[in-house]
Amino acid sequence: MTCPHCGGAAEFHSHRPHTPTSLVGPIPYTRAYYLCRCCGKGLFPFDQQAGLTPRNLTPGLERVATLAGTVADSFERGADLLQELAGIRLSESTVERTSEDAGQRLADDVQAGRTFGPKVVWPWHKDYKGRTCAYIEGDATGVRQQGPGGTAAEGRMANVGLVGNPVPEWPWPGEKCGPMEVRYIAGLYKLEEVGPLLRKQAGQVGMDEAECWLGLSDGGNGLEERIKENFPLVWAIILDFYHPAERLTGLSRLLHPEDEAKAEAQAQVWCQLLKDEGGALLAAVLREWAWPPGRPGLAAAVAEMVGYLENHAHRMEYPEYLAEGWFIGSGAVESACKTVVGQRLKLAGMRWGEDGADQMCHLRALYRSEKGQWEAFWNREYTQN
Repeated sequence: MTCPHCGGAAEFHSHRPHTPTSLVGPIPYTRAYYLCRCCGKGLFPFDQQAGLTPRNLTPGLERVATLAGTVADSFERGADLLQELAGIRLSESTVERTSEDAGQRLADDVQAGRTFGPKVVWPWHKDYKGRTCAYIEGDATGVRQQGPGGTAAEGRMANVGLVGNPVPEWPWPGEKCGPMEVRYIAGLYKLEEVGPLLRKQAGQVGMDEAECWLGLSDGGNGLEERIKENFPLVWAIILDFYHPAERLTGLSRLLHPEDEAKAEAQAQVWCQLLKDEGGALLAAVLREWAWPPGRPGLAAAVAEMVGYLENHAHRMEYPEYLAEGWFIGSGAVESACKTVVGQRLKLAGMRWGEDGADQMCHLRALYRSEKGQWEAFWNREYTQN
């Protein structure tokens, strides 16, 4: 047979014993050993054909160990979970390395443009005018890092993107109202790298079949440009309503620092005005407001709020969005930052190497995506877009 290392001829040498670990325990067997006289390297073709990992785990155990490492609070707890549920004793380091190996294979597949499972067309939900709508959302969250030898390292931002089919509050007759269909992309990517990867996912779920494309973001630098760049048919890019609402709450507390009830009531008035009239009008109202003089920090906060509203006014046409039946909150991606990244990578005391953090982000994104994605990856059901 041909040597995979040098291309020379590898000859049968002998049969040698081996005992990999499976879900039912150790499996002893003998298999053929081939030796290449050209480069001096040996190989066991059966091990490769059987899909044994570098940790000598069978594919079934690799999948279960990776799942344990992905969903548990830590790799140590993953090893405990594996022993409790399957009776398999693996070390913490084996669960960690197995999970990281699978995460790297997944990252390589994603970056190569592969998606998992057959192409489908989601039953896109409709807005108030009966148009089917697809949503693109993006956000980022920090992940604490650790340098070589346990040294301190600067944190990294994990970018999270999703294509989703959220269920409207008032669905049309005949529309199914099950869980939201969603595909995630997550990793230590640069912002400009996320869009093309997310576009692959959008293509596999039939986003082209949706009549209306909509973007939702928190107003972070570059998000609007990246959405337009990768999804040029997007109708509107909407600023998540709850970000300006949070800023308005902070401003109202500066206005009424000693009266929480008045501050809350004022914030509600401003937020309702923003929802009813949009950002440009609210900016004009705040600019002409009779602000009390001499309040520390108030004038600067007002100027900052007015500037924020004016800069984002084109993405704060909330009356129009609501009249169309579009979502104005990016709660899905805000939640994803917590469920995809935070619940596994941002627990107390956790520090990550760059590779491990990136690999785990990919696994978590796949696991949290719609049902069938995790199974398709492990079954090697690839679709090249």
